Amino acid sequence: MTRSYMGYVSSQTTSVVPGVVVEVEYLVVAGGGGGNTNSGGGGGGGFRTNVSGATSGGGASAEPVLYLPKGVAFTVTVGGGGAGGAPPVSGNPSVFGAISSTGGGGGNSQVGGSGGGATGSGGTGIGGAGTTGMGYAGGNVGTGLGAGNEAGAGGGGAGAVGQDLASASSGTGSNGGNGQSTTITGSSATYAGGGAGGARFTTGTGTGGTGGGGNAGVAGSTNTGGGGGGKSTGTGQAGGSGIVIVRSKQAAVSTTGSPTVTTGIAGGWTAYTFTGNGSITW
Repeated sequence: MTRSYMGYVSSQTTSVVPGVVVEVEYLVVAGGGGGNTNSGGGGGGGFRTNVSGATSGGGASAEPVLYLPKGVAFTVTVGGGGAGGAPPVSGNPSVFGAISSTGGGGGNSQVGGSGGGATGSGGTGIGGAGTTGMGYAGGNVGTGLGAGNEAGAGGGGAGAVGQDLASASSGTGSNGGNGQSTTITGSSATYAGGGAGGARFTTGTGTGGTGGGGNAGVAGSTNTGGGGGGKSTGTGQAGGSGIVIVRSKQAAVSTTGSPTVTTGIAGGWTAYTFTGNGSITW
């Protein structure tokens, strides 16, 4: 069986010793990218998980089982969302120990955990690429128009690509890509949806449930890693901050950062949800 200690993969095959190491499952979602003032939606933050049977961002299989030593404080960093504007800013990474997830790309075709959507100002555009194992690419834009008439494509999400826009001359922004769901806390929740592309006439929508809307200028929701909505007649909106959730069958001996603790999860798991920076020790 492949195992990982302190983030390094090991071929050790001995049984887990409860007093030495602990099995840990995680969800690490980075901050979403900001939406572009010139229409493109921000990409959802990178989505990484090793929950058995789950799916990581971009359709990748769950990552390897993680065994961590006891008595070591593992740092948790929750990435903030990127600011909207011209240009927009990509989201910040979230980190648990050696596991790092890349922030979502800004809505001017920036590469990220999920890529930012393309803008249709003055010509065609290619959406930013997503990162393998974290998220999908942003949507593309076909024939563009000059400033004042542009529409943009939606940012990519952890669960799907941003919707392409055949022509910016339609005056209709396209939808952001879907987010990815998880039941790591025992209840289903969706994270890292792409922000919608903005437009002068008709907005797209943030289809992931966490990405921002388009012409309405909706920001990505806090602690979801959603991308910010683009806007063609005002400032693009910020991406949502990320989140880190870790769970184990042996209770942590100490934490910092005041994570929310959820007990009684099927299988004997206890989850620790971080919405800000902190640490955890088993």
